[in-house]
Amino acid sequence: MSAVNEKWSDLAVRLASGGAMVLIGLWGVWAGEHVFHAMVAIICGLMIWELVRMLQPADAGVAAQLGLLAASATGASIYLPVGFALPILLAPAMVGFGQLKSYRAIYMIFTVMVLLAGFGMMSVRDDLGFQWMLWLVLVVVATDVVGYFAGRLIGGPKFWPRVSPKKTWAGTVFGWIGAAAVGGYFVVTAGAGPQLIGISVALSMASQMGDISESAIKRRLGVKDSSNLIPGHGGLLDRFDGMLGASVFLLIIGPFISFPPGIG
Repeated sequence: MSAVNEKWSDLAVRLASGGAMVLIGLWGVWAGEHVFHAMVAIICGLMIWELVRMLQPADAGVAAQLGLLAASATGASIYLPVGFALPILLAPAMVGFGQLKSYRAIYMIFTVMVLLAGFGMMSVRDDLGFQWMLWLVLVVVATDVVGYFAGRLIGGPKFWPRVSPKKTWAGTVFGWIGAAAVGGYFVVTAGAGPQLIGISVALSMASQMGDISESAIKRRLGVKDSSNLIPGHGGLLDRFDGMLGASVFLLIIGPFISFPPGIG
């Protein structure tokens, strides 16, 4: 196989499974409320299952239990006042910390991140509506897709070759540009202030931080993918790591920037 063919060898499978994910995801975002809550809860539970399977592969039972607990906590949290939701969201991290035999800090940090991201996504959809949940998704997708093609077409210096050998600076920067374009589109169509462009780029960076963090964990554990649930993409953690970073970042900064900026 030539170097060019090898570079694009996974494209067809990635596009097919990626297209299916987009359709299912858009349906869930459009439906909102209980449908979206259930979808997010299931995804969060599966991500924790993948995480535990990577950290403690010999104990499938613990992975299943903690995944189910995480899904239940995520789903329940959105129906509770925030003051009661927060301890529910943190509980799976504390329970798993006591059950795992190694890599407890990694498990605890990532579990908190996953569940807070799930809560953040549900809150954006419930409080701000379909339009702004779509904006969040498009920022992350543009970062990933534009970065993927730019990195392979342009190449150049690697971002962090020891951890993520395929990620380039060209792909990283063009991911920011793609996110800025999404922000600019919503400035024009949704009447948001121009600060939304900067926020979109910041979320793009947070998305890439989530991606590189998950890559660093996989490199440390010696695994290629978090699971094989999604053909061409690996597992849900591999696919949604960017959404985790972006969602948690938006959850943190939202109260400080009166999001969406320039509206209401």
